Amino acid sequence: MGSTDSKLNFRKAVIQLTTKTQPVESTDDAFWDQFWADTTTTVQDVFALVPAAEIRAVREESPSNLATLCYKAVEKLVQGAESGCPTEREKLVILNCARILTRILPYIFEDQDWRGFFWSTVPGAGRAGTDEIDDDDGARPLAESLLLAIADLLFCPDFTVHSHKRGPDSVESMQSLDSCEYIWESGVGFAHSPPLNYIHDLNRAELLRLLLTCFSEAMYLPPSSDHNVLNPWVTFFCSTENRHALPLFTSLLNVVCAYDPVGYGIPYNHLLFSDYREQLVEQAVQILIVTLEHDGGIPHRPASPCCIEEQESAGPENLFANYLSRIHREEDFDFVLKGLARLLTNPLTQTYLPNSTKKIQFHQEMLVLFWKLCDFNKKFLFFVLKSSDVLDILVPILYYLNDARADQSRVGLMHIGVFILLLLSGERNFGVRLNKPYSVHVPMDIPVFTGTHADLLIVVFHKIITTGHQRLQPLFDCLLTIIVNVSPYLKSLSMVAANKLLHLLEAFSTNWFLFSAAQNHHLVFFLLEAFNNIIQYQFDGNCNLVYAIIRKRNVFHQLANLPSDPSSIQKALQRKKKSPDVISRTSSQETVSMEGSHPAVPAEPGTLKASLVAIPGIDKLTEKSQVSEDGTMVSVPKTNSPHVVLSDQSAVAGTSDTESNSGRDNEDVFYTEAEMERRRLSSVSSTSYWAPTPEWVLSWKCKLPLQTIMRLLQVLVPQVEKICIDKGLTDESEILKFLQHGTLVGLLPVPHPILIRKYQANAGTAMWFRTYMWGVVYLRNVDPPIWYDTDVRLFEIQRM
Repeated sequence: MGSTDSKLNFRKAVIQLTTKTQPVESTDDAFWDQFWADTTTTVQDVFALVPAAEIRAVREESPSNLATLCYKAVEKLVQGAESGCPTEREKLVILNCARILTRILPYIFEDQDWRGFFWSTVPGAGRAGTDEIDDDDGARPLAESLLLAIADLLFCPDFTVHSHKRGPDSVESMQSLDSCEYIWESGVGFAHSPPLNYIHDLNRAELLRLLLTCFSEAMYLPPSSDHNVLNPWVTFFCSTENRHALPLFTSLLNVVCAYDPVGYGIPYNHLLFSDYREQLVEQAVQILIVTLEHDGGIPHRPASPCCIEEQESAGPENLFANYLSRIHREEDFDFVLKGLARLLTNPLTQTYLPNSTKKIQFHQEMLVLFWKLCDFNKKFLFFVLKSSDVLDILVPILYYLNDARADQSRVGLMHIGVFILLLLSGERNFGVRLNKPYSVHVPMDIPVFTGTHADLLIVVFHKIITTGHQRLQPLFDCLLTIIVNVSPYLKSLSMVAANKLLHLLEAFSTNWFLFSAAQNHHLVFFLLEAFNNIIQYQFDGNCNLVYAIIRKRNVFHQLANLPSDPSSIQKALQRKKKSPDVISRTSSQETVSMEGSHPAVPAEPGTLKASLVAIPGIDKLTEKSQVSEDGTMVSVPKTNSPHVVLSDQSAVAGTSDTESNSGRDNEDVFYTEAEMERRRLSSVSSTSYWAPTPEWVLSWKCKLPLQTIMRLLQVLVPQVEKICIDKGLTDESEILKFLQHGTLVGLLPVPHPILIRKYQANAGTAMWFRTYMWGVVYLRNVDPPIWYDTDVRLFEIQRM
């Protein structure tokens, strides 16, 4: 049958289904087979030939027919999983059923009354393998039958994996097949690499797309702070009920980490051969991040006294999360880290021939996967930080942050990059690794400098703060916290980086900026803390920073003499009305950007973006640890830190200033960023409008940690001035030479203990990750557009 005829017949069946007002019997195979038996359609055909309006019409007007269609399609998948699809025709039926279910499921999920349909048992639908009736009635919910059939079909010889048949007569029974011998790719826990077979890759990708669609029920539930709401599809699929959980997890991880998009290093290779592996890798990484969303299935319940055992069994164990947390061999870590670094670096590889190497598009999913690995597997995190390999992850992240800073549609990418760096910065080794000289010159739109990876990080952060778009302001606290966390370990900052840090202090310590929002002074505290750490613990190599502090000494004197009388406050705020720009962008000596770099640009008009919930404030995102003499960390009990000095009236409106939900009452309310923006604007006119008072200014001004810097200035400024007069110097290098050999031993206050703010997971970030991850999955699946124009509730799709 020709392809056009086949499409016509399929379309005819769809029209019949939508126009039949009477239920069609499930036994009427002649009717139902039209949908999958004699058609050769692609998934794109199915989306074109089954319009959304018609699916909704059947759902409303002849629900029993929609139910039967789903039931029959699942039944075909179950039969295929039992038989192993020995014939081409059976393989075709499986693919057609998978495509139809992929098309229909989102319309089942968007309707609350239908959501339970797949979890009900269908009369007469026994379990697969009727001989093993281990349940009273033997009936499984449709969802379970569907998920188990997909799992079986993903290890189906000659369909999705290579056959191991010895001779023409031997049969591989699907029931007794040990899928651990059929893992798709070598890597973690599997040494054998099966030959590439693009047909298998295509078939796997079709089934994974259906699996991802099953899991996407999460998109149709609004953001909620109830941790106990587990995704039933993911929970079942990643439980011990799925006998293929381990080999499938391993297959997905290995396929992703072994993938090399550049192929065999031949330029333009990707234009000659369609890369079937890439599509599979995209589906695989999306399945991984979605299944790893549940942290081991242990709901965060307040512990009940007798609950040690109960806690263990609270909620089903997510085997994917479990396996991820148990990877431990050095060679496995090395394989995973090298794979992730290769894929994250791929979009940066600039070659002299335009378009000569393939650029992957799934770097956001890779960042989420890296995050999950570090979060669930502390041994992996320590492995990453053990050598300078962590820099192979850091450089691409800084590249993405710098590149996306002006593009509002990529605000989620900015957040995940910053979250990863915040997590890494809580470990001493990260700060130490940053001292490695930076020599790989990835073309980036930043000033040219010679220095270390720490300089690169500071220069990029400065660029984000001074030239990023407005929506990035809630991240400033995180960016500066990262700098504070690494500061005690930075051996020598370049002059460029030192000047950037002082420019930030200058911008953040202007009167109008300090007085214009309840939390702005925290930024000054963070910067002073970073300077103090470097002066106290790394004075010797940091003559550039000391020189920059001496040159900008008036900034510190102005801070020490910050006016707090009502008229000065008013005057500062009047100035703000005249120049509402967040940060002075001029006084930073902008230098020439690196050669070959492109400026960061805003989103193209018409770009789609998914909304995100706001992130919690930095005090909720992190907990403090003190570094003791021997380098171990001791966590600091929570008190009101010196930064968080809010008078009662500011506590009311305090939440709207940082776009974070760290307020008291709205502990469990998740606002989209747009909603936060609206609340912020409306709070300006409402009665709870926060206004700075002299008492408020004094309450934190007296806590500014200026003693160390004032002492340094007191000792060094006269000496530097004397040299200049004596030698008639105007030359920086002589002064730097003097500072390099100078010492402040015994002259500075006793060094303070080092405080590190370590990332801590909480309800707010868990919800943020869920909305971000599903937003990425939604926007990345455009061919076919699986969820487009359905009523998703987890986020809003906005057009730029």
